[in-house]
Amino acid sequence: MEGLHQSPLKAPAIEIIDLSSKPESDDEGQRDENADDASLPELEDGEDDDHLSLYEDLLDSMPDQSEWDEEPLDTCTVEESFAFRKRLRLVGEDQFITETLEAGKISAKKLCTAFGIRPPPLLEGQPDQKYYPLLGLGITRELSKRVKLPQYNTIEDAVELLKKSTNIIVLTGAGISTSLGIPDFRSKDTGLYSQLEHLGLSDPQEVFDITIFREDPSIFYSVAKDILPSTQKFSPTHAFIKLLQNKGKLLTNFTQNIDNLESCAGILPEKLIQCHGSFATATCVECGYRVKCEDIYKDLKAGRVARCDRCVRMLRQTKPFGIKRKRSMSGFAPNKKKRQSYEDSTDDEDYDIAVAGVMKPDITFFGEDLPETFHDRLVQHDKDLVDLVLVIGTSLKVAPVSEVSGFLPAETPQIYISREPCQHIDFDIDMLGECDSIVTELCRRAGWDLKHEMIRDDKLDVHLHEGYESRYSFKIKAR
Repeated sequence: MEGLHQSPLKAPAIEIIDLSSKPESDDEGQRDENADDASLPELEDGEDDDHLSLYEDLLDSMPDQSEWDEEPLDTCTVEESFAFRKRLRLVGEDQFITETLEAGKISAKKLCTAFGIRPPPLLEGQPDQKYYPLLGLGITRELSKRVKLPQYNTIEDAVELLKKSTNIIVLTGAGISTSLGIPDFRSKDTGLYSQLEHLGLSDPQEVFDITIFREDPSIFYSVAKDILPSTQKFSPTHAFIKLLQNKGKLLTNFTQNIDNLESCAGILPEKLIQCHGSFATATCVECGYRVKCEDIYKDLKAGRVARCDRCVRMLRQTKPFGIKRKRSMSGFAPNKKKRQSYEDSTDDEDYDIAVAGVMKPDITFFGEDLPETFHDRLVQHDKDLVDLVLVIGTSLKVAPVSEVSGFLPAETPQIYISREPCQHIDFDIDMLGECDSIVTELCRRAGWDLKHEMIRDDKLDVHLHEGYESRYSFKIKAR
């Protein structure tokens, strides 16, 4: 397969390209000489700082293989995918390409599916060489993944790890609260994002975009009541984390949740890192005044933009007499560059509230930095101490929390507990099902007394997934 070794598949770096605009040209011998003239375009010099590779965008935006509505016709089976990935790690990239593509045993298009990549419609009908960059990214990501530890495979292994470990990191997401009626974010029909389509946003995640919030806080406030914790009850999984703490085994609970239920469950502040903040407090975006979220609770429940009391008091002391600035539709004062409208009024309170700062709950929006405690705790404390990682109730799709698994020492065992598998990280043991049921079963097998009013005496059907050596499903048996 002449020319393959000069293709982007084996290049040390992928070109920064944009399929929608610029024509492609040869670049330092990277292009496959046998490629068709209908070529993939690339960016001009100097644009790489402002653009991500479209191939990387495609890879990031693709659903996990378990979420595909239907599999492409020419798709690797689970067994084939597992064998290809294992062979890649065994012989390395060069030999793997020689044995597969160069030997003519499989097309690049089909081989993409072995690495969880669904061939995009954008490339349909293109020569097979056009799939090389996408396949190259898939192979690169596969080789950069954490390598599963082969000695841990069974549920009994997981139980023994729990019993012997003394410095456990527990990384949690919305899945540990869904049994309380709190929706997660990404479930197809029940997740919060699926319920926000009526807002007309290009992406439901924009509700939590800090730029959008600064432009129009009313968008966030219109849905705040749907995500505002309405209970201080915690789930059996929260109780499980507390049990680890009681047994002196909990190193740190890194939670992505903003419901503050870990605190309600009794996780100590020195053991808890709220990676994405919480609804416990709110801060004025203008003056930095912080209050407990109870102080703006009525506004949150009413979908009304909450204002800063301190700003109001300051404005009442300094405002010009008898002038009211009209409130913009967003809740912020009108932009100075836009036409402003004034009218006589004796309604002093209207004036005060119209230009007072907006209160933002202290949750981390997209575009904001995570608390410094996240990085400091992980890097300066936990990394050298951790002896077991439990990832519970999260798909790990939001950086930088999604990077934690790969950052920790390679020899540290990691266990994954959630409804759906995490396709982009190789955990040592995967346990799929309802988090509450799984942690209850683990405690039962460990001989631990996990107490919680929601725990029932259910019998579980546990079976190993076909094609896997360490992935299990937990299902409640019908009574």
